[in-house]
Amino acid sequence: MTDRILLSDLRFFGFHGVLPEEAVLGQRFRVDITCELDLAEAGRNDDLTKTVHYGELAMLVEKIGTTHRYKLIEALAETIAATIFETYPPIERLTVRITKPEAPVQLATSVIAIEIERSRTRD
Repeated sequence: MTDRILLSDLRFFGFHGVLPEEAVLGQRFRVDITCELDLAEAGRNDDLTKTVHYGELAMLVEKIGTTHRYKLIEALAETIAATIFETYPPIERLTVRITKPEAPVQLATSVIAIEIERSRTRD
């Protein structure tokens, strides 16, 4: 499949992290989502009901990131992926990338991120 919906550089303030101060002070997070699904019918018919509303998708990701707390951004990514699959049945595969621009490490770095790829399981 080559059709994709891309959400790039979604930003929110959250309280994720292992360190106690991360739970209290919080920090910025950036999320990129790539959803693979068939967009042909939506494109042919100009029909929103045949695709995924990317505005709603962005709000869902932001809600997860700001209303739950995770020690690991890996856990945040897994929750985002699972919730997207539950909410949007047309999505077959997705990639979630979470960046911690201000990760509390003692080395100078511009990006610390994780990225997961998941596929829908069909029975």
